[in-house]
Amino acid sequence: MATMMSSKRGTLIVVVGPTGSGKSALAVELAQHFSAPIISTDSRQVYRGMAIGTAQPTPQEQAAAKHYFIADRDIHDEFNSGRFEQEALARLDELFKTHEYVVAVGGSGLYVQALCDGMDDLPEADEKLRSELKQRLEREGVESLVAELRELDPEYASQMDISNPQRVVRALEVCLLTGKRYSELRSGRSTERDFNIVKIGTDMPRDILYDRINRRVDMMVTDGLVDEVRALLPYRELNSLQTVGYRELFDYFDGNSTLEEAIELIKRNSRRYAKRQLTWFRRDSSIGWFAPTDLDAILSFIDAATKQE
Repeated sequence: MATMMSSKRGTLIVVVGPTGSGKSALAVELAQHFSAPIISTDSRQVYRGMAIGTAQPTPQEQAAAKHYFIADRDIHDEFNSGRFEQEALARLDELFKTHEYVVAVGGSGLYVQALCDGMDDLPEADEKLRSELKQRLEREGVESLVAELRELDPEYASQMDISNPQRVVRALEVCLLTGKRYSELRSGRSTERDFNIVKIGTDMPRDILYDRINRRVDMMVTDGLVDEVRALLPYRELNSLQTVGYRELFDYFDGNSTLEEAIELIKRNSRRYAKRQLTWFRRDSSIGWFAPTDLDAILSFIDAATKQE
């Protein structure tokens, strides 16, 4: 049953979509239009020292609107969707005291889910099992764990970011602990928030998106991605660095590929990640999909959503 949106204390405009689809620029436009601050829902942009490879907002974008959860913690810090939910809700509690609107932007599906709906009640980690899975990860590689996860939970395996080994380990751990599918335990039940939520998805034809991704990777390399990753090489085992753009270049530094091959792998894996992001977000029927430059239509959608009863 619909409720009066005006009964709540503010509106969170959530901008989602695949990597390279223009989310950050749109978020800044919306932030300026509504005089709103921005909360990042990106699981990697939160770390310092990773500005290029995670496509953190540019200095110009950060000057145009106040950003939170951008480069505000060390790569050694443990950070996950549950902790993000707690910290982001506390931040929103303060921001809604002085702002009618706040913009959230990012492509990490679990972080968006945590912020908007809350996290499911999953079992606590089993240290013995997790240690065994991590040993398998080091010995057999992530592909072996992904193959087992596909057998136990093909639905989740088809949607997840398999370039993130820690997420693979966690999903497999839950399956083995409970005897149930991870996707089944992620109930999808929403926790009621005391603010309005309007979701915008950035969309474009697939060939255009993939071309944008390829060109963005080339620009990252021009901007110094290789040197950025080289500086992080001593910390390569950290969870914060298990992501596209870093793993491929770590392999290059190991002599397992040429630089050209590593760059092509970054492009390929970024395109595959974008496809998984779209699969994830397309499940949410509340998202309104727009071209990132169609600001008038987006503003009309937000206006209609905030007036509905």
